[in-house]
Amino acid sequence: MAVVRVAFTQASWTGDKESMIALHEAWTREAASQGAQVIAFQELFTGPYFGITQDSAYYDYAESVPGPTTERFAALAAELGIVMVLPVYEEEQPGVLYNTAAVIDADGSYLGKYRKHHIPHLPKFWEKFYFRPGNLGYPVFETAVGTIGVNICYDRHFPEGWRALALAGAEIVFNPNATAPGISNKLWEIEQPAAAVANGIFVVANNRVGLEDNEYGAEAVAFYGSSYAVGPDGSLVGESGSATEDELIVRDLDLGQIREVRERWQFFRDRRPDAYGSLVAP
Repeated sequence: MAVVRVAFTQASWTGDKESMIALHEAWTREAASQGAQVIAFQELFTGPYFGITQDSAYYDYAESVPGPTTERFAALAAELGIVMVLPVYEEEQPGVLYNTAAVIDADGSYLGKYRKHHIPHLPKFWEKFYFRPGNLGYPVFETAVGTIGVNICYDRHFPEGWRALALAGAEIVFNPNATAPGISNKLWEIEQPAAAVANGIFVVANNRVGLEDNEYGAEAVAFYGSSYAVGPDGSLVGESGSATEDELIVRDLDLGQIREVRERWQFFRDRRPDAYGSLVAP
C-alpha cells in the first residue's frame, strides 16, 4: 500500500477573506514543494469563526459550491498535482446555507462536497443561526491518493459518521475544526484517536489557532490549534501542531497500516448491525 504525504493547516484570522485565501494558496505551494499529495484547511477557512455571534452580515461569506473559491483552488490543484479539502460557507440559494467541505482531485476536477450534519447551538457556537444540517449523507471520494471522507468539527462527537465513512471505504477522514478551550481540550485528545481505532482509519484533525480579537474584541475566542494526524492504531503520526502559532503541518501516512490493524482487531467482522436497530429509532 502507498505512503501518502498529507499537509494540513492551522491559521489565525488575518482580518479579511482575500488575505486568508492568499495565505492558504502560499501554504499549498509550500506543501507541494515538500512533496505533499493532499492538503486540508481548517473549518470555514476563508473567514473568521462567526459562530461566536448571531449577525446576518456574515451571510456575505457564503458562496456557491462549486463556485469562486473552489474554482480558484481547483486551478491551483491542477497546477501542483495535489488533492485539496476546502471547508467553506456554502449558499445553495438565498437563505439556504451550509457548513461545507469541497473535495478537489489532483487534476483539478471537483469531486463533490460534504455538508456538516450536526449543528451546535450554544454560547459562542451559535451555528444554527448560520447553517442548515447537512443532507448529502456521508460521501467518500476516490482521489489520486486513495479514498477519503470528511467530518466537520462538531460531527466528531457522534460515532455514527465515522463508522459510515469507514464502511463506505474511507482510508483517511479529514476533520476540519474551530474548537475553543474548555471541556473540549480533553475530548480533542481522545475522540479522534478513538474513532481511528474503532474504524481502522487515519484521521487528520486540524483546528483554528489564535485569538480573533481583531474581529470580536473582548468577546473573542482563543482557538488552540494542536492539529494532528492519527493512525488506525490510535497513535499520533508525528507530533501535534502548536497550540498558539499558525502552522503548515506535513505528515506521511502509511496506508498499509489499515490492513495490518484491521486484521489484528476484527471490529468489522464482529459488528452486529442486526442488534443495533434501537440506535436509529426516532
